[in-house]
Amino acid sequence: MNPVYFLGHALLRGIFGSFFQLRIIGYDKLIQSGACIYVANHESFIDPPLLGQMFESPVHFLARKTLFDPPVMKQVLPLCYALPIDQDRPDPGSLLRVMRLLRSGGRIVIFPEGSRSPDGEIHEAMPGIGLIIGKLATVPVQPLRIEGAFESLPIHSKRLRFHPLTVTVGDPIHFSEEELRAKGRQAQLHLGQKIMDAIRALPTEIE
Repeated sequence: MNPVYFLGHALLRGIFGSFFQLRIIGYDKLIQSGACIYVANHESFIDPPLLGQMFESPVHFLARKTLFDPPVMKQVLPLCYALPIDQDRPDPGSLLRVMRLLRSGGRIVIFPEGSRSPDGEIHEAMPGIGLIIGKLATVPVQPLRIEGAFESLPIHSKRLRFHPLTVTVGDPIHFSEEELRAKGRQAQLHLGQKIMDAIRALPTEIE
């Protein structure tokens, strides 16, 4: 854990717990070691730090490659363990880098929608997500559902509000060998749909 990530991690835990009344439903299910892919809905810019502070050790984030265009972000994002990727059309080099990371026991967070929700609702996965999952789902794929981040910092807003946040942790998604071996656009769309359905199915209240 580099110093920037370490300091941010400690600070964010205090902020989310104190100011946002963060609740984590099913925290005991959260996979904290070994290779894993986490898939979550995307409500706000605060989603990556919100999820990152839940883990005891660093996790990587797949980030839209255009976010790395500004020189400052190109320097800062790698310190936050962000990896650039074109989520519409993942290139072989990016996929290979992610595969190597998972094979070494690394963990990765993916936001299948690709961009922040315009209305707080959970939308469909980007087409390239099915390709990514089809290539990488030899490790557990665990769904996470974020609630309240849109109210805290909606898209196109620069005003941060201290709205209560909830993250729900689900059981790993089961993919059959047939699903992972299937080729073509429809097969990829099916995988993306299955991921988003699993996220939507997670409760946002303690049962």
